[in-house]
Amino acid sequence: MPKPLFSTLLAVAISLPVWAGAALPFRFGFFPSGPLDGITDVPGVRVANLTKIEGSDVRTGATAVLPDADPWDEKVAAAFVGFNGNGEMTGTHWIEESGYLEEPIVLTDTLDVGRADDGVVSWQIARHPEIGRTDDVPLPVVAECDDQLLNDIQGRAVSSADVVRLLDSAREGQFARGSVGAGTGMRAFDFKGGIGSASRVLPPELGGYTVGVLVNDNTGSTREQLTIVGVPIGERLIDVDRTRFPHRTSVRGRAASGSIIVVVATDAPLDSRQLHAVALRAALGMGRTGLTSDVGSGDLFIAFSTTRIFHHTGHFVVTAPTRAALSDNDRLDALYRATAEATQAAIYDALFEATTVTGRGGITVHALPRERVLRMLREARAIR
Repeated sequence: MPKPLFSTLLAVAISLPVWAGAALPFRFGFFPSGPLDGITDVPGVRVANLTKIEGSDVRTGATAVLPDADPWDEKVAAAFVGFNGNGEMTGTHWIEESGYLEEPIVLTDTLDVGRADDGVVSWQIARHPEIGRTDDVPLPVVAECDDQLLNDIQGRAVSSADVVRLLDSAREGQFARGSVGAGTGMRAFDFKGGIGSASRVLPPELGGYTVGVLVNDNTGSTREQLTIVGVPIGERLIDVDRTRFPHRTSVRGRAASGSIIVVVATDAPLDSRQLHAVALRAALGMGRTGLTSDVGSGDLFIAFSTTRIFHHTGHFVVTAPTRAALSDNDRLDALYRATAEATQAAIYDALFEATTVTGRGGITVHALPRERVLRMLREARAIR
């Protein structure tokens, strides 16, 4: 028997998404997706979700993205973009200074950033006991979105021990999406949002590189703004159930603006400058979905290359990168296009994978009516 909705649940899980075998139930764009249509199509990348549903008011969690099995010793070229800065992603000053990422990336809710940070430090010390004594200290990369609509965020349900277990569970391969992990309490376009992912693979003549994107979509844009592969879907779903507020007024101000975290991974050998340019293209993918990035939104992007590696040999020593940066502008242009496409698809994926959730105070955020949307897209001849 399924557990009742309001039972206490703590899940640290890797599982298949709702649409078995693939993420989005349709394809679009110039480039094909990888076999998983997710960020883990980039070789070596690992993902895990920790979902916390406790009683009637806790709807939160955390999601981890690791560029490789040991980012402390195998640091990867990276870059950060603060597209709209009403949000937090810690550790980014050092990424901008050094040009590399040496931490797992953890996504969670706003008030659990400190606890997640502590969990990352504990996880790193357990694997590298010399940290802080005979070696350097980590600066964890933790990004947040505000899930107070569905979650009692003041309770700070994600503990540092949860994050250690989360990081231990990160694996390659397929993973759950939608209302899971850091996406458990998220809302987008007045539908249930959350974790989404997608990938694009360049043809051999352009290097055959893969670009993978993972998003935590909590964007506060109105339903009417939602566009799916050029079709104004949101305008046609005015009659669909909106967020139900039984006991309090709707969210306003900064909390209503929402946020999105975008993680871009690629196996193309790019340096920090090139990755910064790649990360910027995530905004173009956002724009294709109807997002405009409100004043109060925290729209933060991070990109990394799994093949431009800085080896850490201990005692504060970091070697030069293992590969020269890509110098072919045609290939770089293709990576820009692939990043925009994969970001667009990942945002759609978050909507298609999310399920209806009732949380704090009896508030219900409804899932996108998937089958109805697919019919609309077919009728518009936007998809096959």
